[in-house]
Amino acid sequence: MTFTFRPVDPLQDAELLHSWVTHPKAAFWMMQDAKLEDVERAYMEIAADAHHHALLGLRDGEPVFLMEQYDPAQRELTGLYEAQSGDIGMHFLTPATDTPVHGFTRSVITAVMARLFEDPAVRRVVVEPDVANKAVHALNEAVGFVPEREIQKPEKTALLSFCTRERYAAATGVAV
Repeated sequence: MTFTFRPVDPLQDAELLHSWVTHPKAAFWMMQDAKLEDVERAYMEIAADAHHHALLGLRDGEPVFLMEQYDPAQRELTGLYEAQSGDIGMHFLTPATDTPVHGFTRSVITAVMARLFEDPAVRRVVVEPDVANKAVHALNEAVGFVPEREIQKPEKTALLSFCTRERYAAATGVAV
């Protein structure tokens, strides 16, 4: 599957994102009770933040997933681990669908990782999913992430995991 990316437009995309992040499948996104205005505000804050970016993944020009990238030394993980030069944090969300496509989510995380590693300054991707999110742990492992340890964040207990360029290439066969 081939995907392209574009920045989230907080006002134009808020309705779509609201339908994605409030769906029961997106429970780990922690926006279940968000109103449309809450989603607009959250993505306006991200759009204004030099250390955090939100992108829509497009397939044939249509939005099919959300990804966020952030500087883990400045956002999300500040003070929770020893940040290294070249670290980048990542979140991704594939929306619920009535017509699932086998291998879609794995294609998405592979594309997200390839996008992050397009930046030559990125040496390692850092993730911190909820420890209970077993499905994303399996996806992370499939693209080369190695869990390091559990950490306590204000909103959850997370599994801190890392993926280097080398581990990603070895796990996926995708050269970066």
